[in-house]
Amino acid sequence: MYKIPKKMSGILLNGHGGFESQAFNDNIPVPTPGHHEVLIRVHAAGVNNTDINTRIGWYSKSDGSSEDAGWSGNALKFPRIQGADICGVIVAVGEGVDESRIGERVLVEPCFREKEGKALDHFWYIGSECDGGFADYTVAPSNHTYSINSPLSDIQLASFPCSYSTAENLLTKPNVKSSDTVLITGASGGVGSAAIQLAKARGAKVIAVTSPAKSEELMKLGADQTVSRSENMIEALGKDSVDVVIDLVAGEHWGDLLEVMKPGGRYAVAGAIGGPMVQLDIRTLYLKDLSFFGCTQLAPEVFANLVHHIEAGNIKPLVAHSFPLKEIDTAQTLFLEKKHTGKIVLSVKDSH
Repeated sequence: MYKIPKKMSGILLNGHGGFESQAFNDNIPVPTPGHHEVLIRVHAAGVNNTDINTRIGWYSKSDGSSEDAGWSGNALKFPRIQGADICGVIVAVGEGVDESRIGERVLVEPCFREKEGKALDHFWYIGSECDGGFADYTVAPSNHTYSINSPLSDIQLASFPCSYSTAENLLTKPNVKSSDTVLITGASGGVGSAAIQLAKARGAKVIAVTSPAKSEELMKLGADQTVSRSENMIEALGKDSVDVVIDLVAGEHWGDLLEVMKPGGRYAVAGAIGGPMVQLDIRTLYLKDLSFFGCTQLAPEVFANLVHHIEAGNIKPLVAHSFPLKEIDTAQTLFLEKKHTGKIVLSVKDSH
């Protein structure tokens, strides 16, 4: 049996803002798993755009308001423990969960469709609507907690859940096939680099948009071609040349992505690091018979497929840096510089 303390350490987010809004605290009550939930001793947790965007209130569409800054469109409840990428071990279970799960090494699906065994009206994202992995312990629905059998380290496994499930979802919704040519923007980031590997696992041709300095890395990762993000997409690729666009950037040149898509092309999006406001010529959408997919809530099969890919060795972790949990500000500062390829991960188990 695991000896579970009454108090734990973690990073408390006390409101929206900069680094001053989050702080290390070693006097946080250890949560108790509810009905159909498990208690996880967190070993490692990845850093994501999600955490930073939630902290600064970026998801709010109301200027100067935080009333809709959560993923569900509601206000966050503070203090909140963030952290959507979780690798750890189940140390206790709530009512309705078989005790045989205790001791399982697990990854947590970050997008929840249920709470205490009941379906949610709107999905929750861990670290936004409920506490996440930037602490010694966290709770999660048993159905969203997946056993993992892998020789990879905790740090390596924590690089997968958020980015790779997002990437798998981006490829699942538009039904990417081996015959497709796929253009991936923001390709050197966590989601982009995951999408390269998962698209190649499907047999697709991959064109990665990145900086010239990262081109060689992405070619080694599996990209068939790279395009500099400073290039004109239409001139570089030609009109009607791409079946699927996997977009994480948006921004001022977004319209060019639609021009390089073939008639009947599919566009899937899960980010807007280049800016959320874009200009759409609606004629391009309907005259080319394009399909658009917003990709946040994971399709039910996505995370199970991801675990299969990990256990089969079809994809590999890309960990650029790791830091102790206490050094979250340093980790997020480095993350925001966008000079790395892959993921930055916090070690939670050894953070004391």
